[in-house]
Amino acid sequence: MTHRIESVKPLKDLKLSVIFKNGVEKEYDLHILYGRFPQFKELEEDNDLFNKVKVDVGGYGISWDDSLDLDAEDIWEDESVSSFV
Repeated sequence: MTHRIESVKPLKDLKLSVIFKNGVEKEYDLHILYGRFPQFKELEEDNDLFNKVKVDVGGYGISWDDSLDLDAEDIWEDESVSSFV
């Protein structure tokens, strides 16, 4: 099953509120990416860029620019993400 994103909203402390098309809301903490993808630290240094997060066409992911993006399935499957219904 493919999970698609309906909306994304930047929160405080480099967290995102991600609402999937099935109604599930997840709070995603970008700090967990630093060990695997240090380029995401750029979002910590550039608050304007962090706030520009948007849902990609079709809801298959989110992105900030051409070099920073996340797949919807990665957000959905991450065990450290808090879920709300």
